Amino acid sequence: MNAVSASLADSATMLRRNFRHTMRNPLTLLNAIIMPIFLMFLMVYVMGGGFSVGTGYVDYATPGLIIMTIGYGIGPTATGVNSDMTTGFINRLRVMHVSRAAVLNAHVIATMLRTLVAITLIIGVAFLMGFSPSASFPEWLGAIGIVMLAALAISWLTVAAGLAAKSPESAGILGVPLMLLPFLSSAFVPADKMGPGVREFAEYQPFTPIIETLRGLLTGTPSAGSAITAIAWCAGLTLVGYLWARATFTKRA
Repeated sequence: MNAVSASLADSATMLRRNFRHTMRNPLTLLNAIIMPIFLMFLMVYVMGGGFSVGTGYVDYATPGLIIMTIGYGIGPTATGVNSDMTTGFINRLRVMHVSRAAVLNAHVIATMLRTLVAITLIIGVAFLMGFSPSASFPEWLGAIGIVMLAALAISWLTVAAGLAAKSPESAGILGVPLMLLPFLSSAFVPADKMGPGVREFAEYQPFTPIIETLRGLLTGTPSAGSAITAIAWCAGLTLVGYLWARATFTKRA
């Protein structure tokens, strides 16, 4: 078995370990679903009538809620990665013929898979609330691709933050900005309707082009410029998260 196949096998083993942990604590998945659903009901049925977005508000808000769902599922990843570092699990791997990098890969893959399950359920609820996308099949594929890229970027940033934290408790807190930043984007209201300062921040932060690209794909009005910006942000954040995670992991492990 060569080094690549051995690393893949070790990653699969670590991934099964993460799934067992999730099954023993399904509340982690439920938390990632319940909060976005609550926000959906709040924004659509309570506050949605106060916004003029030029379309049905559930159609406008759903792309933002999809991206926000990614953020609400990262807490267990940050604490899990930190626990592996601080409770001696990584140290035990030193005396075994196991790729320690497989631990990071497994956390990223598990986070993305949990996120996809949560997003699928969120989209189902959105349909029940009247969500009516007009995307073609290629546009649906593009929407899935953008969601996957965003999930990958956020997963690596979360893993890196978890590794850098001093304790599992502080690791969970480090993920809060990734949950709150979409609120200061075009997730719920167009950026051009915001006040000075906030509008400029919303226009130039990473979540706005990602959400706008997803919104354009789902409504059948994709924008190449927005898509290029969103892909560039996702690729850049993924690279930063990966390099930060590997550097911290090498230093601490």
